[in-house]
Amino acid sequence: MEHLLPRDPNEGKNVILEIRAGTGGDEAALFAGDLFRMYARYAERQGWKLEVLSSNPIGVGGFKHVVAGIEGADAWRHLGHESGVHRVQRVPVTEAGGRIHTSTATVAVLAEPDPVEVRIDDKDIKMQTYRASSAGGQNVQKVESAVRITHIPTGITVTCEDERSQYQNKIKALRVLRAHIMERLTSEQAQEIAQARRSQVGTAERSEKIRTYNFPQDRITDHRLGRNFHNLPEILDGNVGSIIEALEENARARQMEELARA
Repeated sequence: MEHLLPRDPNEGKNVILEIRAGTGGDEAALFAGDLFRMYARYAERQGWKLEVLSSNPIGVGGFKHVVAGIEGADAWRHLGHESGVHRVQRVPVTEAGGRIHTSTATVAVLAEPDPVEVRIDDKDIKMQTYRASSAGGQNVQKVESAVRITHIPTGITVTCEDERSQYQNKIKALRVLRAHIMERLTSEQAQEIAQARRSQVGTAERSEKIRTYNFPQDRITDHRLGRNFHNLPEILDGNVGSIIEALEENARARQMEELARA
């Protein structure tokens, strides 16, 4: 029956991976950095190409946000189920009293369309330039190379300041913008759009979660699967394949159930 399942229109597409620190201050930013490194190492193991498109690092090794493009034939199929709120429970490196803190980061995985699939007219965008700043607030350079692009019809705004060239920042920002517009266009109604976005990234509150990384108990719980996985350091080092495969299998099983009921 599996051959009867409808083909995913995003199958074979590259992806835009967005990770943003949620609740928890610097610890949430550190966790966002951990998640980015986990996916970066997983991508390396898969033989994919990863390129950072936009980032806002903090001085201690984390990110307030980081956006990357990942090129690989199976990138969407393997990473498409990673979207949602990820929660961490651990003693932060900055915690002198040894108390366990709970923090969150949000992950969104968007299929990256080809430029011909989503055409963006110059009249439909508003581009602003500004000086890029480092994590410490110091000007990286004195020219306005960073860009902020707003898509006027949808109100979607993206920024990029990683490159020294304003042109290169614009190119990267447009890649991210196309992915967001594609996500918007594939939803049938405004209500479905809002619901899809909430399921992607939620509000980053601690109560909204798809996965919990519990360091004291060396356990990762995927709440959609209702399963625990152990050896947390290995998983964060990029060995996340067992969870990803379980999610793919679970998604196929649910599709087959729906097909049988149809």
